[in-house]
Amino acid sequence: MNWSEEIQNWYMQHKRDLPWRNTTDAYTIWLSEVILQQTRVEQGMPYFYRFLEKYPDVTAFAQASEDEILKLWQGLGYYSRGRNMLTTARQILEKNDGIFPTTYEELIQLKGIGEYTAAAISSFAADEAKAVVDGNVYRVLARWFGVEEPINSSIGKKLFQRLADEVLDRKHPGQHNQAMMEFGAMLCKPKKPDCQICPVREVCNAYQTNRINLLPVKLKNLKIKERYFNYFLLADQHQILLNKRSIDDIWANLYDLPLIETSAFVPVEEVVALPGFNHFFGNQAVIISASSIQKHILTHQRVFARFIHLQVNQTDVNLQASWFYTSVASLEKLAMPKIIHRFLDQFYHEPARQTEMLFL
Repeated sequence: MNWSEEIQNWYMQHKRDLPWRNTTDAYTIWLSEVILQQTRVEQGMPYFYRFLEKYPDVTAFAQASEDEILKLWQGLGYYSRGRNMLTTARQILEKNDGIFPTTYEELIQLKGIGEYTAAAISSFAADEAKAVVDGNVYRVLARWFGVEEPINSSIGKKLFQRLADEVLDRKHPGQHNQAMMEFGAMLCKPKKPDCQICPVREVCNAYQTNRINLLPVKLKNLKIKERYFNYFLLADQHQILLNKRSIDDIWANLYDLPLIETSAFVPVEEVVALPGFNHFFGNQAVIISASSIQKHILTHQRVFARFIHLQVNQTDVNLQASWFYTSVASLEKLAMPKIIHRFLDQFYHEPARQTEMLFL
């Protein structure tokens, strides 16, 4: 059995009609690959169309501001990818006259483009014989060969890349890579794979040894950090006090509200005694209301946030370097973490829900 040929035959019959599969334009492929990393196709598709419409080529992308890119990226998470994309686009504009490279060796030199993305673009745009290894491919290879080496170990990463290189159809590398990824996404799924209709199950090690649910193996060494954010809302219907986050923490360069981070939440009535509260807001600040606790889960962190609406004398507010007042109308232009955007959207546009979210 020609394993790659069987996978490709399956792909030609069952592949989804996705827009980036109907082009060899490296820029379009790059957009799709970066947007869809760690994002489901259904979630990423609207973002792909919005980016392509607003920035039809890499030159247009490179000329955008970081705020514009992050605002359009809002809701996808992993904001460093959006910032890296802007750096990549500007590199291509400055060093390659706006012509998006298609060879692996050129692509791998660009910031934000790693081995996977470089292999994907070069194989899909120029049919270069580079094997793509993403989460779907890891799973297909692990089950097919019966590999128990963890996919996220240093040894495992090298092993799976070697296996991917070995099975690569060098006559049709682009189609082979697409087929492998689609096969993993649609048939050889993480849970409840459709083994009964799999065209290669008879020679699949995991299927033959009843280890489908045991492979691939992944090391579980991720320690989740819990953080507690006390956000302060100083706002009316015309203006609001915002904070621009630093580059050194989560949500780098995005906009949120002034906050005091604590090791745990204290009762609302004790918030005025938090270290720094009087320094920031004066000793005449009054708590109008406080929200229920909101949870936001990131890859390495779990953020718990509550929103505390303050009444203050504006002259008492000790503006920090990253704080600034802006008009409520300008909020739609600023990129914010999802939890902040959702809260402000409800605060300003769903008055009926304010009584649900905000209470003493």
